[in-house]
Amino acid sequence: MADNNEKSNAWGGAAVFATTHWSVVLAAGQSSSDAQAAALDKLCRAYWYPLYAYVRRRGHGPDDAQDLAQEFFLRLVEKQWLSRVTPEGARFRSYMLTMVKGFLANAHDRAQAAKRGGGQTIVPLDADEAEQRFSHEPATTETPEHVFERRWALAVLDEALKRLRGAAEVSGKLQQFERLHPFLSREPEPGEYDRLAADLGMNAGTIGVAVHRLRQKYRETLRETVADTLADASTVDEELRHVFAALRGADL
Repeated sequence: MADNNEKSNAWGGAAVFATTHWSVVLAAGQSSSDAQAAALDKLCRAYWYPLYAYVRRRGHGPDDAQDLAQEFFLRLVEKQWLSRVTPEGARFRSYMLTMVKGFLANAHDRAQAAKRGGGQTIVPLDADEAEQRFSHEPATTETPEHVFERRWALAVLDEALKRLRGAAEVSGKLQQFERLHPFLSREPEPGEYDRLAADLGMNAGTIGVAVHRLRQKYRETLRETVADTLADASTVDEELRHVFAALRGADL
């Protein structure tokens, strides 16, 4: 697995990411390596759902969508599709969408996926979870591509939150994280900090400081998470703008 090392100034300043997962994948070129496999596995595990939902919105049923997703990941590895990508400006989300569109457009690929019934499990997709999530998505007249971009943006935020939760667990602050992370997306209601302080054995002022630090750490973690999907980490700010535009439903 690739390490993601970041040297950063205060939030809002430029950050230098020594290595990102996607850059490790692309650096391997046409030859496979353990580092490449680990990096690609991490990316696919984190971002398989936007791809699955895209296949569903293209008219495929749940079983076929799962089979097609697995077949796509299988061919991604076996057919060395990564060799087609040039590192310059490559983004994992753009690559995935372009490749899966071509894959679905090929009638032979669709038939092979249905015939194999998923065959090998490259990425462990949770079919029940995927369908539950998909069933709760609102009806929309947007194109599947536009919805993919929003699903991708949400997956990025979710991955950053998972990383933040993992760090809290390692540091022994999981209980505090579970109570405070809702304030990453909203302000406290009157008296809410006081109630939390009583529950956690802290004072309200300390709660406020802890929320501030958590928000700052989340922003840093989000930058790291976005950088992992880029070949050139200097474009993190541009990609972050794309993420937030997708969440707003703006034209991309």
